[in-house]
Amino acid sequence: MVDLTELETELSLRGMSESTQKAYLRFNHEFLSFIEKEKLDVNRDDIKKFLAAMINKKTAPRTINLARSALLFHYNEVLEKGIVGVKVPKIQRSLPVYLTKEEITSLINNATGKKSKLIVKFLYSSGLRVSEICSLKVEDLQLRDNKGFVRRGKGGKDRLFFISKNLTEDLYKYLDGRKTGFLFQNHSNNQLSSRNVQKIVSLAGKKAGINKQVTPHKLRHSFATHLHDSGTSIRTIQELLGHSNLQTTEIYTHVSQKRLKEVKNPLDDV
Repeated sequence: MVDLTELETELSLRGMSESTQKAYLRFNHEFLSFIEKEKLDVNRDDIKKFLAAMINKKTAPRTINLARSALLFHYNEVLEKGIVGVKVPKIQRSLPVYLTKEEITSLINNATGKKSKLIVKFLYSSGLRVSEICSLKVEDLQLRDNKGFVRRGKGGKDRLFFISKNLTEDLYKYLDGRKTGFLFQNHSNNQLSSRNVQKIVSLAGKKAGINKQVTPHKLRHSFATHLHDSGTSIRTIQELLGHSNLQTTEIYTHVSQKRLKEVKNPLDDV
């Protein structure tokens, strides 16, 4: 077993999310198994060979970029080898797929059980990532003000989020006086897994007959798109989504069909 203790320590010190830590450790394990060298003997060509092998296997560009980041973090940030000039395919930015409000309503109605309906409503109402809703605790909520706090979200940052008044009322009933613990728990009163939430959303989508791949992230896209449709500023949406870069949020200015339809066509004035 390859010893990556120093990498694991540095990831923790930097406040990396649990999912990022797992991904960085996995790619570094795979790389050392592939290259069959000691860590201190690794050079730029070794990293390039590994990434080229991923490309030859038709690995998604986003995954290849993540692997590159994981390896350069280890060998440059931790081992200070100063490896540069490792380029990989650019990630093609595609417009996010989102659900209409009618599809959201159908999705909620077709979720099986009260907790499943609440989870679907919460994802759409808050715009949270699936990992954030799984780690959310009751004590992170301030239901009187229809708000809550994501603790150590992506990038290790805390941020504020808001939910609808109707959802707040449902949550009071669901919690039934409970003040602590994970908001959404499994049968053992432990944290729900991301996979569990993904299954809940996917099953509801199939039952609703929605002809799109329905995922928790689609609800996040829908949240942002519908906010933009209603006139919410892109900077506000950036804050609510927890994006560090405004460019990441600006994709919703392109996907918002309602705003595009409202533009008066120049031919109408001819």
